Amino acid sequence: MRRPGTRTRVLIMGAAGRDFHNFNMVYRDDPDTEVVAFTATQIPEIAGRPYPSALAGPHYPEGIPILPEDELEDLCRAERIDQVVFAYSDVGHEHVMHQGSIALATGADFLLLGPNRTMLDAGVPAIATSAVRTGCGKSQVTRWLSGLLKEQGLRAAVIRHPMPYGDLERQAVQRFADRADLDAAGCTVEEREEYEPHLALGNVVYAGVDYLRIVPAAAAECDVILWDGGNNDFPFVRPDLHIVLVDPLRPGQETTHHPGETVLRMADIVLVAKCDAASESSIEAVTESVRNANARAQIVRGASPVRLDGRDRVAGKRVVVVEDGPTLTHGGMPHGAGLVAARGAGATIVDPRPVAAGEVAAVYARYPHIGPVLPAVGYHASQLQALRATINATSADMVVAATPCDLAMLIDIDKPVVRARYEFAEPGQPVLADLVRSFLAKRGCSGRSSR
Repeated sequence: MRRPGTRTRVLIMGAAGRDFHNFNMVYRDDPDTEVVAFTATQIPEIAGRPYPSALAGPHYPEGIPILPEDELEDLCRAERIDQVVFAYSDVGHEHVMHQGSIALATGADFLLLGPNRTMLDAGVPAIATSAVRTGCGKSQVTRWLSGLLKEQGLRAAVIRHPMPYGDLERQAVQRFADRADLDAAGCTVEEREEYEPHLALGNVVYAGVDYLRIVPAAAAECDVILWDGGNNDFPFVRPDLHIVLVDPLRPGQETTHHPGETVLRMADIVLVAKCDAASESSIEAVTESVRNANARAQIVRGASPVRLDGRDRVAGKRVVVVEDGPTLTHGGMPHGAGLVAARGAGATIVDPRPVAAGEVAAVYARYPHIGPVLPAVGYHASQLQALRATINATSADMVVAATPCDLAMLIDIDKPVVRARYEFAEPGQPVLADLVRSFLAKRGCSGRSSR
């Protein structure tokens, strides 16, 4: 039992994203709480450094240590932790409760902070895109929404779910308007996969660590905020319209992951994605699952057509396929759009796994479900160099790069590179477009040249 007059000792479990946001929103200025440590998982090289004092606030003049999650039990006992806060996403429900069981067994409470305590009001209309799993196609939908808003004469600012994998103090508030901004920030492959396609469309992207500062900065230069969700987390911005994607290529996973089931139950509109690639039986099964979880949501269909640049160049060639990294790792997919596009063009797939170098080999060992494709990993320089070494070691004639970033601009590849690109499209009647236009009309949104 906690002694009267003492501060509640808290440990926050995270992955360099929601954990920092929860701290900033709920604990940073609370004099009755002491956050003893963060734990880190999923992202390499996060543990072992502090959450800096400049971000942690006056109650934490030395910052807050970030420690490996596998030390959870020992930390709880040694530091006499009163409460453990689970604060990361895209994990199975069973995993969450295994971690909860570890915390509870030490005597601590086990908490999940909800949307009401952690969402920010933007002050302008906000449309959020979320998904039940990584790799459903959120980013294409957000880009498509930005185009729809431009057609209405509206200025959008994209706020991206956090990806602060470098100098946290320097990354407190990030604004990206062109590739030079990405270079100046030293963005990782994973960050570039999310930001580059938006910048190519002329969208301004905000991201970082401190969303109490990020959200008002974005709102000051736009008519509508677009929240581009990460993993399957619920938004940091309170959405006025919440669109959630489900994946008929992974039927049955609509309610198996945290907090994917949460966003499904929160949704105003549920988009059944990839209907151009899934069977009708899978589409119907997923649709029925959605109805059972959220009967009030409107359900629409979408497609993710893939365009392969230089398709004729690929026919008959031996190719190594580089896919979007998180789709394969956290998302649990054996392959992505690149493999489908390459095979469709008549290419022979070269398996990169036998020649995987260093940290890429470690990724394959950690995620054995990955098929004969190469996940684009580059959280830090050594991973990026292992990716380059693996590509160059294959016996392929060409590289099919389905990562949304321009990989050839980041590493020296000794083979020609063609890109596979995928966007969102509405099959048949434009139902989602009509729903979004109706929302904008009800909110009284109209284009204007300045705020």
